[in-house]
Amino acid sequence: MPATGTSETMNIVLVHGGFVDGSGWAAVYKILKKDGYNVVVVQNPTLSLADDVAVTRRAIASQGGPVLLVGHSYGGVVITEAGTDPKVAGLVYIAAFAPDKGESVSSLIKDPPPGAPVPPILPPKDGFLFLDQAKFHFSFAADVDVDTATFMASSQVPWGVEALAGTITEPAWKTKPSWYLVSTEDRMIPPPAQ
Repeated sequence: MPATGTSETMNIVLVHGGFVDGSGWAAVYKILKKDGYNVVVVQNPTLSLADDVAVTRRAIASQGGPVLLVGHSYGGVVITEAGTDPKVAGLVYIAAFAPDKGESVSSLIKDPPPGAPVPPILPPKDGFLFLDQAKFHFSFAADVDVDTATFMASSQVPWGVEALAGTITEPAWKTKPSWYLVSTEDRMIPPPAQ
């Protein structure tokens, strides 16, 4: 819903997932800004969950009022942990992980259901993960044009193995209003893990 003429415009903080940076939110950012929202796009280092939560909490703190946190993919883990902040009014998960207390990305993907998509993640190198560039378009960015997907594959952000192991201490979705968009055609996170 578009922002209203009230004195308090909703602040929206967009949190990206693994392998990419906040620029993936560009189209959403433009729509939300056009509709009158205050929008901040987080640039998480994806080294550890604790680091990403700290960066997201700084973004929350910089806002002058209530915040709606929006997370995609691994960004869902980040908003689950960072969302306990008193300024957070709600959480939106978009094809994202929404772990419970003690869960991590590693624990959620440990035993995929039969027939689940297998992301083309290459073996860790120096503590970081990358997606196979040749399979990036099909698996990660199937709904964008080839040139954009090729650029995304070439500019992907190393995802720290430590970030996947970070566990949730208090899931915000248990105490805050939350919404979830399940992507039935996601090739990275199967619907049962979303």
